[in-house]
Amino acid sequence: MRHGKPAFNGAATLPAGDMADWIAQYDLAGIGHDIPPEAGGELARRARITVSSPLPRALASLKALGREPRLIDEVFSEAALPVYPLPGLRLSPASWAVLFRVMWLCGLSRNVESLTLAKRRARQAAGALINMANEDDGPVLLMGHGMMNRLIAKELMAQGWTTRSRHGNAYWSAGVYQLG
Repeated sequence: MRHGKPAFNGAATLPAGDMADWIAQYDLAGIGHDIPPEAGGELARRARITVSSPLPRALASLKALGREPRLIDEVFSEAALPVYPLPGLRLSPASWAVLFRVMWLCGLSRNVESLTLAKRRARQAAGALINMANEDDGPVLLMGHGMMNRLIAKELMAQGWTTRSRHGNAYWSAGVYQLG
């Protein structure tokens, strides 16, 4: 499941060079008073195990769902965005994030984890989730982040898991996967 909407807006537009500070502040944000949808609450109630990224927006989302994580691990954290100085441009943080994510997907990782390393981490994360599901014979709820959740899902499918349901990439969206 992707976390709830972060309680952070920052500047409407900013130069590329300010994105590193914007990202750092975003990473410290919780979710404020964002409320999970009923479907998210239902998924959370069915989970036998709950795991999470250590980022505040993920932990606050679990709290909003009334869940305590058994495991909090960096392996589930979002893939970092590279920031490139592009002088003269002012864009919204969302526009910069899209531009920098596309650059990252094209192999430009400048001082952050590369796509190759993020895929390796997703494989490790998927393995941990599979082990927990097998050990406790039941659903595992991961509270994570958009890009890393997608990478983990691809790894689960590569290991024989199928998508039972997928509900987009919005805040509180979730995918459900099962073996076979």
